[in-house]
Amino acid sequence: MLTVRELRVTYGGVVQALQGVSLSVAEGEVVTVLGSNGAGKTTLLRAISSTLRMCGGHVSGGLLEFEGRRLNGLPPAEVVDGGIVQVPEGRRIFTRLTVDENLRAGAYSVRDRRARATARRRVLDLFPLLGERAEQRAGLLSGGEQQMLAIGRALMSSPRLLLLDEPSLGLAPLVVGRIGEIITEINRQGTTVLLIEQNTTMALEVASRAVVLHLGRVSLTGSAAELAASTEVRDLYLAMLDGLTRQHMANEPDVPVGSGRYGGLIPAAPGSTSSGNNTAGGSSSAGSFSKTTTSTRVPSTAAIGTESKT
Repeated sequence: MLTVRELRVTYGGVVQALQGVSLSVAEGEVVTVLGSNGAGKTTLLRAISSTLRMCGGHVSGGLLEFEGRRLNGLPPAEVVDGGIVQVPEGRRIFTRLTVDENLRAGAYSVRDRRARATARRRVLDLFPLLGERAEQRAGLLSGGEQQMLAIGRALMSSPRLLLLDEPSLGLAPLVVGRIGEIITEINRQGTTVLLIEQNTTMALEVASRAVVLHLGRVSLTGSAAELAASTEVRDLYLAMLDGLTRQHMANEPDVPVGSGRYGGLIPAAPGSTSSGNNTAGGSSSAGSFSKTTTSTRVPSTAAIGTESKT
């Protein structure tokens, strides 16, 4: 469905953000891209959606292809018309417009009234709250509600490939769990998903395959289950979530942290206790994922969070 081959991206003609990145996404998959800040994750999505120029970036080499059609050089509007829509990091909704106006903006390029109506029903089935808040200004929604609106707006054009950039960033743990469930349901309904996510445990649970970027290159690839069970990946990425769990406990000492999904960040029932080191997958084996560069380890200083714009 999506093919990225030897992709190279520069900013300002100087900074090499991506250096020969290759990956593929098959129809019906959820593929997650992991990596530390500045690894090139957001740059990859911008290249696919043809929005690099808005940020001073340029595809300097390689191939981007979607369903047999070359994406290199296409205007962003044509990429959307072709079936690819990106939900950017930070939501980027129109805060002064109402919820309904935001949704209508997402369907701007859809000319078929029936298609717009069908997409709207799908969005409101996924997010009933958006129907209840249709006339409310979008800027008055909570962070989680704004993220739901951003995803709903993207779905209004009925994309075949949905690009999600850090959808759980800055959200409360309970909302993170809901976002994971929504991604799974969107995929179950037939939409292919390419996901960048700070919550690595959640990402590996909802994804079928995973790719790890390091300094603009692919360092690891494999099934999500293999990477989740890998000692290497768990130590470098999932250990970060243990730190986030401790931070959550420090910020909300009266809310016990459960040992359930998404790294144990979901508050447990009253009286329950944390199970300690929460990881995705019970095996400590390295699995059969592939290492695709000579330098395969992500730096120990890697942090899962907002990616820098380079």
